[in-house]
Amino acid sequence: MYINELFGGIPPQVGLLTNLTYLDLSFNQLSGKIPREIGDLPKLEVLHLLSNELNGSIPDEIGQLHLLNELALYSNQLDGSLPSSLGSLSSLARLYIYNNSFSGSIPFEMGNLTDLEEIYMDTNFLKGPIPPTFGKLTKLTQLHVYDNELTGSIPPELGSLKLLRGLALQYNNLTGSIPSTLGNLTELTLLYLYGEQLSGNIPNELGNLRAMIDLELSMNQLSGPVPSSLGNLTDLKYLYLRENQLSGSLPGFLGDLMNLKVLQLNTNQFTGFIPDNLCRGGLLRNLTLAGNNLTGFIPRSLRNCTSLLRVRLQENQLTGNISDSFGIYPNLDFMDLSFNKFYGEISGNWGSCQQLRDLRIAGNNITCSLPPEIGNATELQGLDLSSNGLVGQIPKELGKLTSLVRLNLSRNQLSSSIGPEIVSLFGLERLDLSRNRLSMSIPESIGQLAHLVFLDLSNNRLRQEIPHQIGKLIHLSELDLKNNSLIGEIPAQFSGLQSLVKLDLSHNNLSGPIYAIFEDMPGLATVDISYNEFQGLIPNTTAFQDAPTEALQGNTGLCGNVDGLQPCSQSGPWEKNSNLDERVFLIVFLIIGAFLLFSFVGVYFILRRRKNHQRGEPEPEGDKLFSISTYDGRILYKEIIAATEDFNERYCIGCGGYGRVFRAKLSSGDEMAVKKLHQMSDSRQMNQKGFQNEIRALTEIRHRNIVRLHGFCSHPQHSFLVYEYLERGNLSATLSDDGEAKELGWDRRANIVEGIAHALSYMHHDCVPPIVHRDISSNNILLDSEYEAHVSDFGTAKLLKLDTLNWSAVTGTYGYVAPELAYTMKVTEKCDVYSFGVVAIEMIHGQHPGETISSLLAASDEIVTVLKNMLDPRLPAPTPSIQGELLVIFKVAIACLSTKPQLRPSMNMVSRVLSAHAAP
Repeated sequence: MYINELFGGIPPQVGLLTNLTYLDLSFNQLSGKIPREIGDLPKLEVLHLLSNELNGSIPDEIGQLHLLNELALYSNQLDGSLPSSLGSLSSLARLYIYNNSFSGSIPFEMGNLTDLEEIYMDTNFLKGPIPPTFGKLTKLTQLHVYDNELTGSIPPELGSLKLLRGLALQYNNLTGSIPSTLGNLTELTLLYLYGEQLSGNIPNELGNLRAMIDLELSMNQLSGPVPSSLGNLTDLKYLYLRENQLSGSLPGFLGDLMNLKVLQLNTNQFTGFIPDNLCRGGLLRNLTLAGNNLTGFIPRSLRNCTSLLRVRLQENQLTGNISDSFGIYPNLDFMDLSFNKFYGEISGNWGSCQQLRDLRIAGNNITCSLPPEIGNATELQGLDLSSNGLVGQIPKELGKLTSLVRLNLSRNQLSSSIGPEIVSLFGLERLDLSRNRLSMSIPESIGQLAHLVFLDLSNNRLRQEIPHQIGKLIHLSELDLKNNSLIGEIPAQFSGLQSLVKLDLSHNNLSGPIYAIFEDMPGLATVDISYNEFQGLIPNTTAFQDAPTEALQGNTGLCGNVDGLQPCSQSGPWEKNSNLDERVFLIVFLIIGAFLLFSFVGVYFILRRRKNHQRGEPEPEGDKLFSISTYDGRILYKEIIAATEDFNERYCIGCGGYGRVFRAKLSSGDEMAVKKLHQMSDSRQMNQKGFQNEIRALTEIRHRNIVRLHGFCSHPQHSFLVYEYLERGNLSATLSDDGEAKELGWDRRANIVEGIAHALSYMHHDCVPPIVHRDISSNNILLDSEYEAHVSDFGTAKLLKLDTLNWSAVTGTYGYVAPELAYTMKVTEKCDVYSFGVVAIEMIHGQHPGETISSLLAASDEIVTVLKNMLDPRLPAPTPSIQGELLVIFKVAIACLSTKPQLRPSMNMVSRVLSAHAAP
């Protein structure tokens, strides 16, 4: 009975339970503040209030609980400074207050808690130094204060914590050097100091940490060599030293670390050779040495390192015959060897790397022809062999790479024609064959590459006319055909390239008029048609009117009112059928017509302005509202209007209940997704000041799984939200396309579900006030280039008023809406939880679960069998490890689909469960 009374908050009557020793009210949706009467429980030993919605600060009276052994307040909305009375909890052994909004400094009095064994204070806003008094906590085994705003140096007193096993200080603003006293922590297995501003050398004393498993010092300003003493860390599995200023040679002891799985040393100043025995233990999965000055050959140990998953060796000076420098890697996913000094020919072994998705060997001295075996690497999505000396024809076996999205063979000596093996790669988005010796014509079948956004065939020996089928490439953004021998007129179908932004046709033998082709392509921003035989008037678009002289020169028949061209009023070949009298008549007619037109328009606007003034309507300029976080709002407004041609439908990339989404490419090159909101009536306009405050709060939201909202613009004609643009589009479209769905393997799908959960947990539990999305669906989950999930439209629901007449029409997407909304209009965070469950099932099933949701809720005993029947048949069966993760996701999703909102878990709980079971 008493627990039921607690759901609205913690009543002050808890102080009447004077003999209570254990109080656990976790996961109960408790709100409000922790009552001061909590101090009236003198015998309390355990207090668990975690994963609720508590706010306010920790009351000073908590210091009266002298017998308290364990205090868990994590994953709430608590804020304010930590009370110094925490230092009075003399029996406290475990303190868990992470994932809140505490600010201020860490009380020095906490150094009095000599029985403390675990401190988890991470993910808050704590400031100031780490108290040196922590050095007195000699029983401490875990100290986690990462992801705060702590400053100062790492106290050398921490070296007294001889029992410490985990020390996580990353993502603060710590400065100074790493204290050598940390070498005294001989029980330490985890040391995270990355993402700080630490400088100086890595102390030799860290070599004493023989129990170390995970050592991460990346993203600092550390300098000098890697001390040889780290060779003593024989249990080490993860070593991250990337993005520092470390120098000297790579230490030979790296090969003696038999348990090493991840080694990241990129972006430093290392020189010399890669150690001979680097993969001696046979467990190395991730090797990143890019961006150094390494020389010499690839050691034989790496050739035989079959455990490798991801390898980055680019931007060094490595050398050797590439044909025998690398072996067959059955698990390899990514390999980048670009911009080194490898020579020889590409081995057919790469075709035997069956899991390989991305192979980059650009900028080396590779010769000979492409081996046909490369076509056996059927999982390849990206292949970059540019800037080498490849010769011969493009092998027809390349057509077997049906998963290919990016192909770059530019800057080689490839010859013959562009064969059918290229134009059969229907998934290609980027194709670069420039600076080769390709001849004959551009194949007509190139129009089949419907997904192309970038096409560069420049600097070849291509002849004949441009095929009209190229006009089918409606997504094409950049087209470069310069320095060929193309002839004839530009086909009329060119006007269908409405996504085209950059065009280069220079240095060919093209001819004919161009005005009609380009007059309806205002999205074109950059153009170069120099040194052809074009004739007639140039289009009146920005690309041509603002083009430099060099971009138009070399066409004797062109005219226009721009620098470098003769005006069209002069006689020329385009005016052979005209005469002086006709021109005079035309000029007089146009002048009279223009005078009458401007007179009519002027009178119309004068009358309209008077009418508006009589009605008391505000001037448009005074009615504008701009709230843009990273751009000048008024300038951005003008750029968006220009980039979308006043929201022309050709730039529309999606629509929803709140409005239509347009893609806008700014003059800076930045791309934005602009959601133009449906027009509101005057009765639905919002208070301007309050609305601006809301926008400022939303633009400050930062989460890796939430699309960034740059801001909002309110204007008498247009109101729109400005978001970052994510290139892979929404999850729904990806799952509905068989080819793209296959790219979403089980590991990627699990990662996407986890990312969505993290985002919603952040919105529900870490934002003040909390944000309820109200429209979670696969349409509103966007994917970046790495298939990372980003929740979109998180701001739209918060910005619109909830009491508008059409609120019921925009509370969600059919099929994802919580069932309780059928009989109540109250929207809570549990509506988001239900929608998340639907999306999670959709990720497993490959499509919306539809009517099967009701049957899933009854499938408790045979959950494993049901899961196997629900798996997307387009993917291979999951491995045992990933199947376990999918089972956890499936169980959590079913719990989220409960018809009773109160029985659904919180997103914070979902996020933590998925994180705990995620694959390493």
